[in-house]
Amino acid sequence: MGVTIYDVAKKANVSMATVSRVINGNTNVKPTTRQKVLDAINELGFRPNAVARGLASRKTTSVGVIIPDISNLFFAELARGIEDIASMYKYHIILSSSDQQKNKELDLLDNMLEKQVDGVIFMGSSVTDEHIEAFKHANVPVILAATVDESQSLASVNIDYYQAMKEAVQFLAEHNDEAIGFVTSPLNATINEMKKQGYEDALNDKGLSFNQELIYAGDDSYNSGIEAANYFLSLQKRPKAIITSSDEMALGVIHGAQDQGVKIPEEIEVIGFDNTRLANMVRPTLTSVLQPMYDIGAVSMRLLTKLLRGEEIDQEQVTLPHRIVERDSTK
Repeated sequence: MGVTIYDVAKKANVSMATVSRVINGNTNVKPTTRQKVLDAINELGFRPNAVARGLASRKTTSVGVIIPDISNLFFAELARGIEDIASMYKYHIILSSSDQQKNKELDLLDNMLEKQVDGVIFMGSSVTDEHIEAFKHANVPVILAATVDESQSLASVNIDYYQAMKEAVQFLAEHNDEAIGFVTSPLNATINEMKKQGYEDALNDKGLSFNQELIYAGDDSYNSGIEAANYFLSLQKRPKAIITSSDEMALGVIHGAQDQGVKIPEEIEVIGFDNTRLANMVRPTLTSVLQPMYDIGAVSMRLLTKLLRGEEIDQEQVTLPHRIVERDSTK
C-alpha cells in the first residue's frame, strides 16, 4: 500500500485536515505546524493524489489535449508549444491521439472530463454540431488549435488558410502561366475546403482556368503524395507546378516525380504547407507555407490559462501570421 494522508497526519501528529491545508497551499496553518507536515511528507515519500485533490478543490491543474496523430511532425510541434506554456503556468497535460475519428475524439473528451481536467485543447480535421454540443456541456473551457469552427462559438487559434493557399498559387503564377495541380487531404475537412477555395480564387484572379482534373484528394500521407505524382504525370497535359496541403504529401510528390525521371523544379515546381522540418530534409529543399505550429500551440495554451484564471481576453478568435518560405523546389 502507498503512503496516505492518514500516515502523514499520524507522523506529524496533526489532523488530516491540517495536512490537506498544507498540501493545497492554504496559508491558515502555523509555520511550525506546516514545517512538521512538510518534514513528514518528505520522510515518508508521500505524493499527493492530483485527482483526489481535484475532487475537493475542483482544480487538478491538468489540461487535456486531443490531437489527430502524435507521430505527425506538425501536431508534435503544436503539442510542444502547448507543453512549454503549460509548464510555465504550472499545468500538466494529458495527451491523446484521436486518429481523426469523430467517435474517438468524443470518447477521449469524455475520458478527460472524468479525469477532472481543468480545460481542453482540441485539434481535429472538422468540428461538427456533435462536437459543439459536447464542448458546450463539458463545463470546462475548450480551445481549438489549428481547427476551424465555422460558427465561431469557441475560442480558437489558426492562420488564414484561405489566404495562405491563395498566396501560394499567386507565387507560382507570377512566373508560370501553365496548369497548377493541387494535392489535398480529405475535402470534407473545413480547413481543406478553405485551402481549395483559396486555390480556385487565385487561379481565377490570375486568369488561369480551373480544372477539377488537377485536384487530387488523398489522405495527407507521404504515400498519398507519391500516388498524386503518378496521377498528374499520367495526364495528357501534366501540370508545371503542384501545391500540396502538407509537407509530407509534398515529399511524396517530389520523390514520385523523381522516380519517373522528372526534374524538380526545372520540369515541375512543388510547394508544401506547414514548413515542418521535412522541408529541409528533402532534395531539392522544399518551398513551403509557414504555419507557426509551435506558436499556435503556445498561444492556445496561454488563451486557456486566461480563461481558467478569469483574466481579460482581447480576442477569442486568434489568427496568427503566415508566409511563404522559398527554397529550391521552386524557380
